[in-house]
Amino acid sequence: MMLGPLSVRSDGIELEIPAPRQRVVLATLLLKANQVVSVDRISAFVWDDCPPPSAAATVRTYVMRLRRLLGKRAGGAIETRASGYLMKLDEHQSDLGSFTAHRERAARHVEAGAFDRASAELSAALGLWRDEPLLDIPSHTLREVEGQYLKELRLQTLESRLDLDLALGRHAEIIPELWRAVREQPLREALVGRLMLALFRAGRQSEALAVFQRARTLLIDQLGAEPCSELREMQRRILAADDPLPPGACVVDTVGGTPPPVTVRGAGPAPEDQHAVRVHPAQLPAQMVEPAGRDIELGFLNGWLTTDRASSDLSGVVVVTGGGGTGKSTLAVHAAHAVRGHFEDGQLYARLGGCDGPSEPGRVLGRFLAGLGVPPERIPVDEEQAVLLYRSLTADRRILVLLDDAVSAAQIRPLIPGGGGSRLIVTSRERLGDLDGARTITLAPLAQRPALELLGSIVGHPRVEAEPRAAREVVEHCAGLPLAIRIAGARYLGRPHWDLARLARLLVESPQVLDELRIGDLAVRTSLAAGYRGLSDRVTGGTDPAAAFRLLGEVGVNETDRVRAAGLFGCSVAEAEKVLEALADVHLLHADRAGCFHLDRLQRSYAKERAAAEPSPGIRALLSGAQ
Repeated sequence: MMLGPLSVRSDGIELEIPAPRQRVVLATLLLKANQVVSVDRISAFVWDDCPPPSAAATVRTYVMRLRRLLGKRAGGAIETRASGYLMKLDEHQSDLGSFTAHRERAARHVEAGAFDRASAELSAALGLWRDEPLLDIPSHTLREVEGQYLKELRLQTLESRLDLDLALGRHAEIIPELWRAVREQPLREALVGRLMLALFRAGRQSEALAVFQRARTLLIDQLGAEPCSELREMQRRILAADDPLPPGACVVDTVGGTPPPVTVRGAGPAPEDQHAVRVHPAQLPAQMVEPAGRDIELGFLNGWLTTDRASSDLSGVVVVTGGGGTGKSTLAVHAAHAVRGHFEDGQLYARLGGCDGPSEPGRVLGRFLAGLGVPPERIPVDEEQAVLLYRSLTADRRILVLLDDAVSAAQIRPLIPGGGGSRLIVTSRERLGDLDGARTITLAPLAQRPALELLGSIVGHPRVEAEPRAAREVVEHCAGLPLAIRIAGARYLGRPHWDLARLARLLVESPQVLDELRIGDLAVRTSLAAGYRGLSDRVTGGTDPAAAFRLLGEVGVNETDRVRAAGLFGCSVAEAEKVLEALADVHLLHADRAGCFHLDRLQRSYAKERAAAEPSPGIRALLSGAQ
């Protein structure tokens, strides 16, 4: 198999594999030579993650036909194993095997200080590339997963060879190659930096500075980000006529590939990231809407994310907490995008909650390690080992990690990056007080003025100004909840013949206001239900907080305190306070500093719904006593 379109030779004859899906099967086995590839993984590549029920039997048929087509010798290299198939190949039998072998030999030469031999080995490895990898393989998933990995591996190998040549004083020789590489990858700052360095050493300082300016303009125009700190430092030192990296001190951080890569600083070797191709993940979700009324919180987040921890008392973790629908995710994603340029080593993202329950940290670690360039077969199965590798890979990098909808501190701790320059943003309905050192931002419902601004941004500010009273009623009956306001505004836009007064009447007069606050897959009820489910872990003494919440709904309580609640729940004042705090922790009521607990209209509506759906033994008796 060549590092380009698929080509197979058997007994000196070049074979054509005409069947598209058989080419996918063969490419998968070749890419994972000498490793067992499961039938499920092959099926995912053949049918682009949507395999039919008969996939396993069909894959067996494809393998049988491949063996027949390849002949006895080559076909016999495909061995059947319990969970899948294994293709046995020597390193010289595929271009990918030869490529890896050259990298391994280069790593050994680097360790011995033989930079010229290491450069020659990497040049031989790069000479095996023919074209775009997997160009003629009809599998989007395979090209996306393995093709991207191969392309990144090639670029890292090229950068390593260029570093060796710079260390050997060959700066003038590699300038043409660097120009071509930068034109092909204009946003790859590592290549831009190498070109600047080579030009500077060749006595072309003005050209080196012009390269920086072009790269900066392109980064700002296309990504909205300034160049990374290393590139800015290189510009500063070139301006000062000070070699940014003295000859012999170039970094070669990706030589090797399969064995641990090698870092060369001067004449002595030093190990760097083990098993990983150094990549820069960009996993942040798209910004769909702007956060409304959160200027103070955004200002704090921006300052926290961009302040050097070494010169401050800031920890590396911040928790954005609040009830469902308060805009935690919107705020966090917006802040992360705004400072993306400060985290030149990448951004990682994971959603920790979901309809199927909380995500296990081990599964998220696997995705993060893959995003950081660790080949799938090198990701540790043992979670403790995966945590150690993750911390090692992030120890010397500036990476921004965003964990959305976390449910516990235990879920987060393994995912905290290991470096002082990295930051972690967590959104959660929980306060996560047991997450040591974390800063906390609590989002409350919007006050009237920002709530009206949000409504105006959706339905149009002229409409809000034309019907100020109706607009105030809408945001009031949405309890200042950004999610509720967005849903109400979206429903209004879908009814061009309505005015805001009609929308307000609908919210006021509806016996089930939560039925009106849903559109598509968005629903305020869903957010409240998540908090209600969280009560199952908060039983305090003999009083069930969920039953207490239903009782508040059936009685129709707007506000209470611990003394009145004790009489209503039939428990001690101390126990009633614990129950009310438990409800406040999951944002099913609001607490104030005076010791009062309030239910807004949406919380009351949901409490009545739960009381009707789950009548609890003893509630009627409690109600009779209360009356």
